[in-house]
Amino acid sequence: MIQYHTYIFSAYFFSIFSFFICGFLISACDSFEESVPLLEKTDELIVITVNNHDTYHKNISGRYVGLEFDLASEFATELEKKVRFIVVENMEEMLSALERHQGHLAAGISVTTKNQSRIHFGPIYQRTQPQVAYNTDNPKPRNIEDMVGKNIEIVRESVHAERLNEAKLEIPDLRWTETDMSTESLLARLAEGKIDHVVTDSTNISFAENLYTNLDVAINLGKENSKAWAFSSYVDPELQKKVQEFFKRIEQDGTLNRLLDKYYGHIRWLGKEDRNKFLEKIRTIPSDLRNYFYQAEEITKIDWRLIAALAYQESHWDRMATSPTNVRGIMMLTEDTADRMKVTDRLDARQSILAGARYLLILKDMLPARIDEPDRTWIALAAYNQGYGHIEDARILAQRMKLSPDLWVDLKRSLPLLSNSKYFEKLKHGYARGGEAVFLTESVRTYYNILLKHERPYSRDSSVSSNIEPNLIIHNQIY
Repeated sequence: MIQYHTYIFSAYFFSIFSFFICGFLISACDSFEESVPLLEKTDELIVITVNNHDTYHKNISGRYVGLEFDLASEFATELEKKVRFIVVENMEEMLSALERHQGHLAAGISVTTKNQSRIHFGPIYQRTQPQVAYNTDNPKPRNIEDMVGKNIEIVRESVHAERLNEAKLEIPDLRWTETDMSTESLLARLAEGKIDHVVTDSTNISFAENLYTNLDVAINLGKENSKAWAFSSYVDPELQKKVQEFFKRIEQDGTLNRLLDKYYGHIRWLGKEDRNKFLEKIRTIPSDLRNYFYQAEEITKIDWRLIAALAYQESHWDRMATSPTNVRGIMMLTEDTADRMKVTDRLDARQSILAGARYLLILKDMLPARIDEPDRTWIALAAYNQGYGHIEDARILAQRMKLSPDLWVDLKRSLPLLSNSKYFEKLKHGYARGGEAVFLTESVRTYYNILLKHERPYSRDSSVSSNIEPNLIIHNQIY
């Protein structure tokens, strides 16, 4: 009898044990199927990220762009692999996906004490300042105490909760709400007056200030935020080593600076008054000017919004603009440039816009073929301001300074030196107001970025007259 019960118990125990073992094996198999293969055993780099304007998103032309997109693509090219992105909703989902080994790395993670307890980080490559944004229609908070009782919102699972919790230790009554909305949506709500404050990175607020006239920074919140690529606790040491080498290389050869400048180098260049004036102006672009900008794109294939941005920087879209040096018209053409482009009346807006766009294209085509976009366009804009010869001098000077002559981020350093006799006396074309060329280019970049957000790209359906001289059509694609 005792033996029988022992047998029953043993059989029961064995069946339960087998059930758990099978369950574990099935779970392990499922986990294994979800895990990414080692990098050496696959032809693709799998990157986990979120969708927002400064990491990874599809632009108005339908192409994916963003700092993390460019960095990961550069790294994959170095590894001779394809890159595939897994896009999740927020930071917590990025960490969870990483811990489940669904990607080789996660891009753009904030380096915090909490995160460091869960994952490993690569080299820090970007620092931003957490800030409190407010609606300028309301009083500006002087300090964190002024935010008590206000409707404060932040993106869920972001680093900013950690910063607010640090502030809450001293101000227990501080309250905020975490939401699944994107940073862009929160800042839009702030501009609409639906909430009182948004806490986010300085770069996000700077971008938003180019879209809304009533947003500004109230205060900085805590220390800077550092960003890096992240890996699971079981990261392949070889992958971690390759990432270390990659960031060391792009920091030394200027690639990192170029990418940071591409997305952030111009966003704080203009003052708030200039940005707000432009935002007001674009609401009433005269239809004939818009038509001329469209025609200019038809001729040159340069985005009409870039041409419009250049025209605004030159004349604020004043067709009759004239400088003390007799530079005239909406594109502020010199007499020599007007003659070269066969312009009979520089104050004729259509002639001026078409000629200015064609001249910019000529300058772009004169640059060495090895110079890529967008550096090619930014350098051509500087040449539009100071002349091609002075840009060549700046490129030569950049080489002497051990900088790249083909990167705008480096020419921004050499161009202002063309007004210093220590440098220009040793260059072919002599003195130039190089700092003015930098100012024009960075301002145009900012205006262009604003137009990209507010204006649609040109299409054949746009209202554009067809009386374009056939001999003016230029077919080489720029973008």
